[in-house]
Amino acid sequence: MPEVLDRRALNRATLERQLLLARAGLSALEAVGHLYGMQAQAPDPPYIGLWTRLAGFVPGDLARLIDERLVVRLVLMRSTIHLVTAEDCLVLRPLMEPVMARALRGTHGRGLAGVDPEELAATGRKLVEERPLTFRELGALLGERWPQAPAADLVAGVRNTLALVQVPPRGIWGVGGQAAHTTAEAWLGRPLAERPRPEEAVRRYLAAYGPATVMDLQQWSGLTRLGEVVREMDLRGFVTEEGAELFDLPEAGRPDPETPAPVRYLPEYDSTLLSFERRTRTRICAEEYRGRIFTVNGIIKATVLVDGFVRGMWKATRGRREAALEVELFAPVSDRERADLEAEGARLLDVLAPEAPSRDVRLRDA
Repeated sequence: MPEVLDRRALNRATLERQLLLARAGLSALEAVGHLYGMQAQAPDPPYIGLWTRLAGFVPGDLARLIDERLVVRLVLMRSTIHLVTAEDCLVLRPLMEPVMARALRGTHGRGLAGVDPEELAATGRKLVEERPLTFRELGALLGERWPQAPAADLVAGVRNTLALVQVPPRGIWGVGGQAAHTTAEAWLGRPLAERPRPEEAVRRYLAAYGPATVMDLQQWSGLTRLGEVVREMDLRGFVTEEGAELFDLPEAGRPDPETPAPVRYLPEYDSTLLSFERRTRTRICAEEYRGRIFTVNGIIKATVLVDGFVRGMWKATRGRREAALEVELFAPVSDRERADLEAEGARLLDVLAPEAPSRDVRLRDA
């Protein structure tokens, strides 16, 4: 019979692989590669996600990687924006082609009736490779060729067909502005991989998130029929307390479930919350809290981990002379945990508002 992994065992295994049991001595580039896709709908969350995971990280470490084209932001898993290394971009984007095609067959696809998809892709490629364009600019130019089609649908046709990366200054810490896009091939000077195999993606996912079910893999990626892939691989099997089948790398370690877990502040959209199906997401977030974190408008709120589990939400407010970290707790915490939350929150404010002469961490009890 496969070994049973309870909620706490799964929690500690995933925290270790997510670099959340102890700050790692990795470089920012190594960490982005290990995490295999950091959710990045907004520019700042990956910076906070790396800060909470790495020893000595400062925002300039990631900004430099973006400027030097060693990491990029583009649409990948689940047809959402992720931050990945340049090498992973070139492999993951063609692997996610079925996800992009499925997304395009929805509302936007109906608006593209009568538009030749190959011509649209070729036209879009020519335009964004001449100079990076915002989606508004791209839509206006495509509309000159296809005036009968909605601009948003034309842009979606290009976005879901080509590997469009967001170019700096978008994604640079402290810099605003709309996202401008060009192709990954033009930006990185290399072609996309041909016919990538999903087995490597399964291994990389398990190294960063495992142990996991097939449904977890499919929730993370947006791909389907991964059960056929998993069952052909040399993986170790476990089961959850509820009987769900888990898979893991044979060589992967799993910490003692009683390993202490430090307080951690996770950013909005952190992939740790988004990369598991609903049943196994309880390894880090109780189902009763899901509705408070996963909002109806698609925003995934920033959270705090206490003893390895989501115990509240946080947000930062910044003025000219004062900054505050507002923490809303979902459940009571001990005096020691409260002190740790305040100390870690103060360190986070040092990053978020280094020039504010007044900084305060405010905990609101459940």
